[in-house]
Amino acid sequence: MKKVQFKIYKPGKKYNLYLLSAAVLALSFTSCKKDLDVKNPNNPTFETNVTTLNGLTSYAKGATYWNGFAYGNGWLGDSYFSLPWGYRELMGDEIGGGQGSNNQTTTMGVPDKFQADPSDATTVFTNPSPQALSIIRVFNTRAASANANNALFYQWNSMYGMINSCNLILENMGRVKSLSADQANTVKAWAYWWKGFAYAEIGSLYYAGLLIDNSYSINNKYVSKETVIAESNKYLSLAATTLAAITNQGAYNGVISALIPAQCQTGLGAPPSVAEWTRSINTLLARNILVNHLAPFVNGNPSATINKASIPVMATADWNAVISLCNNGVKNGDHVFTGRTTDANSFFSSTGGSVASLLTASNQTTTYKLSERLVQQFKSGDARRANFSTANGTFFGDANTNTTRYSLVDGVAKGFTGFQILGSRQVGGLEIYIGPTYEENALMLAEAKIRTGAIDAGLSLVDGVRQYQGAGVAAVSGTGLTLAQALTELSMERLAALAFRGMSYYDTRRWGWTYAIANGGGRYGCVINYKGNWYTNATIDYNFMDYWDVPADESDLNPPSTDSAPIKNPNW
Repeated sequence: MKKVQFKIYKPGKKYNLYLLSAAVLALSFTSCKKDLDVKNPNNPTFETNVTTLNGLTSYAKGATYWNGFAYGNGWLGDSYFSLPWGYRELMGDEIGGGQGSNNQTTTMGVPDKFQADPSDATTVFTNPSPQALSIIRVFNTRAASANANNALFYQWNSMYGMINSCNLILENMGRVKSLSADQANTVKAWAYWWKGFAYAEIGSLYYAGLLIDNSYSINNKYVSKETVIAESNKYLSLAATTLAAITNQGAYNGVISALIPAQCQTGLGAPPSVAEWTRSINTLLARNILVNHLAPFVNGNPSATINKASIPVMATADWNAVISLCNNGVKNGDHVFTGRTTDANSFFSSTGGSVASLLTASNQTTTYKLSERLVQQFKSGDARRANFSTANGTFFGDANTNTTRYSLVDGVAKGFTGFQILGSRQVGGLEIYIGPTYEENALMLAEAKIRTGAIDAGLSLVDGVRQYQGAGVAAVSGTGLTLAQALTELSMERLAALAFRGMSYYDTRRWGWTYAIANGGGRYGCVINYKGNWYTNATIDYNFMDYWDVPADESDLNPPSTDSAPIKNPNW
């Protein structure tokens, strides 16, 4: 089926952004003609197109993979995993932008200031256009969105499109009369899961959001990010209880296999069992707690404090909740939700559909650039360092922080084995992890154990992830590390093991690194190039806005009610 392009909004008319993002819903990918009688592929309806189980699963598949992850994401790359996740990796300083202006990718990751040598005041760089006020606020307009210059637009657009589509499924699946109770519950769990996922994505990045219970409905009461995360938790819990009610595994297996695109059903992306899916839910519930609380670890200080943050510090009860959830979270070998590419009709491409694919080539030509700060997270002797090459020379970026000696190697083309491959442009070669993974679950559990006094138990989990990814470095458990040393190992491994999975900004934010040094934040001991010289102990003062304002595309067309929560972050 040909991918349909469509207008996001029409000036002068009052629409919710999420209504328009869901106006075009693809039904299926490679087998839509066989499964459905598609009267009008641009305007499918339950009355005419979705009357059987095959029709329903095709519709639900399109709601997620096309309406959520493809449509509206063709500005840079071609999916949710290329630009929306790209901003998070830029702000987490795992990648840098190229030269010139392209969707603000050259500006969103540039810090307010850095000092290449803390003892030399002549090595200070000051950004004339700070991110929060000069980029986020100035370009948060509908006109900027139309010209691909409003970074706040894309994630909001995609996730509310997904929410609206899931609402349509839940409201209309009763029209399919032939469903058994277990088949119906599998589809319901699917819609609940992806609504929970989408609300988690909104509530973890934006200062406020909308709760949308009905499709194509207008709601102008904005709620706090905490309320949005609570909504995510509600739907994730609904997904879990709905899965628990399934008794016929054959019925479940038939439906879940039809909901996941065929090309994704390989490796760890094979259809999850009910138990595996439930463990993914628990891990995402734990993530909702972790990434929306502070756990400051600044300049090696586990007791650092951050001022002017929009989220509270993790309490002992929060760490214990993470431990409880992760003890029942994704296990080594579990099947999880992933994406893979095909030659045609895929919801993202092998060359431009993810952060990793946009990185995989010479640093002289790629859209994104590998950050020196990412490479330094991999220890000397780590087998995974083979993913990085200096053969293409140094790229000197417009911003000093973009300068890098490294390129990401196509590990599949090179035939790498025995360790985690980070990048590839080969069709079907790279597994993109959409939901939680074993590594994420293990490292959340590790951090919680370290923070609650079980340092060596936590370090054993760090060692386990390194072994799982084939790092081949010496174990750190049992070596008598202090709390600060253990957190250093933990933070390094999270940034390394979860590279390009859209997590780095959330981690550097909650550790306090992205906050202004004046407010207790900052990043220390960084590798950086300044005026052609390399430094290994630089200090970076990012001062990034921790939670974004609501996009003007929504708030201008759908002004907040008088009882709405604030839609702008008051700390910036």
